[in-house]
Amino acid sequence: MSGLHQLAADFLETCRARVDAELDQRIEQESASGRLQEAMRYSVLGGGKRIRPALCLATARALGQSDDQALVPACAVELIHAYSLIHDDLPAMDDDDLRRGRPTTHIAYDEATAILAGDALQALAFGWIAEAPGLSESVRLAMVRELAGASGHRGMVGGQAIDLESVGKSLALSQLETMHRHKTGALIEASVRMGAMTAPSVGEQALAALAGYAKALGLAFQVQDDLLDIEGDTEVIGKPRGSDAARSKPTYPALLGVAGARKHLDALLASAQQSLREFGPEADPLRAMADYVVARTH
Repeated sequence: MSGLHQLAADFLETCRARVDAELDQRIEQESASGRLQEAMRYSVLGGGKRIRPALCLATARALGQSDDQALVPACAVELIHAYSLIHDDLPAMDDDDLRRGRPTTHIAYDEATAILAGDALQALAFGWIAEAPGLSESVRLAMVRELAGASGHRGMVGGQAIDLESVGKSLALSQLETMHRHKTGALIEASVRMGAMTAPSVGEQALAALAGYAKALGLAFQVQDDLLDIEGDTEVIGKPRGSDAARSKPTYPALLGVAGARKHLDALLASAQQSLREFGPEADPLRAMADYVVARTH
């Protein structure tokens, strides 16, 4: 294992432990429906690498801020991610039975409960940011605005709509990247930007560098996902291999071939690392995260 990959594994494990403890405590609060709360907890606490929260925390660290300031926003991003997975798995969307090696939420409970759990997690995310400790009111408002844009019709949901519209169609590389920059990349980019918002005095040059890093990483994440759908082990990736091809979904390997997709992935990784060239060792967790994303097996 490379030094960067080991650093990423260690950093992710530390972040996962802290984020999971925070999520566990916060979703324990009383709900109007016990079954709904159980489904929410099942969806959020049933595993996951916590890459997006880790990116938020790593960005805050790179800018000299403490994890405490970024922890609640990081958890809020994970709630949005969890809600998106619940809805993506529904019969009307990707119709998946497995997620992270377990029955998807609509299989474990029922379709209506799954929809409501996703709705509740989305609302909860914005409530958490609105009350996040250690941040000024203006920063909290900026984070709400950022997450709303990244998760809505101009971001993740818009990308999902393009994905559904593109089934069975051939897309050019620019069209494929537009779709995935919205569907997958928007929330990854928001994770980095929200981490940067914990440092109000950060300069424009640093923000531009972080934006370049996040954009390249978001696309790299999807290229590796597409490759894993072809080459991964169902037991490891936690969902059936070949599900994208079975649905005739446009992917990087389908467009570029496996070798071409790997070449494109290498170029995106180089771009992400190059974006951080002006940062010192304080940004090593971000560098390590980029290395991890392209080398992960699930």
